[in-house]
Amino acid sequence: MTAEQRWREWMHRIEAVLFASATPVPREALAKVVGQGVSVELLIDDLSIELNGRAFRIVAVSGGWMFQTRPAYASSIRAAANIGDQSLELNEFDVAVLAAIAYHQPIARDGLKDIFGKEINRDLIGRLHAQGLIGAGPRAPRRGAPQTFVTTEGFLTAFGLESLADLPDREAMQDAGILG
Repeated sequence: MTAEQRWREWMHRIEAVLFASATPVPREALAKVVGQGVSVELLIDDLSIELNGRAFRIVAVSGGWMFQTRPAYASSIRAAANIGDQSLELNEFDVAVLAAIAYHQPIARDGLKDIFGKEINRDLIGRLHAQGLIGAGPRAPRRGAPQTFVTTEGFLTAFGLESLADLPDREAMQDAGILG
């Protein structure tokens, strides 16, 4: 097998793994199918170039990679595929609470109350948790040890973020009135 054929085989292996996975696949998992000495990043780059012009692309999210349909085809998928309701159904306040959790995590409900000047409804926290956007963080190190909240891999995936470092600038969010 020539070096070019081997490279193409490795690209196909990565493509197969990404195609089969419903969640982001980390570098370590992809390295298992091509070998530790191989540049997964270069293989991803070459595969992305090969997919240029296709209905889907490879995106880096939550510390890994996954296939994502290009936004131009979202309405076609909703019209023809039986994918159920995958929309997040978030209003402006829900997004503001998510942003506060993302920027201040781990944060307890009283910390959210300090930011928004009012109690955060338990139902809202429950919905964000049920949608896989937030999870339980460590107990706060104070009297009563209240539960804290953190964002999840689902949050990163839903918003197309590779990591929390990809969040918009905090000052810009504050200036826009989204973050307290």
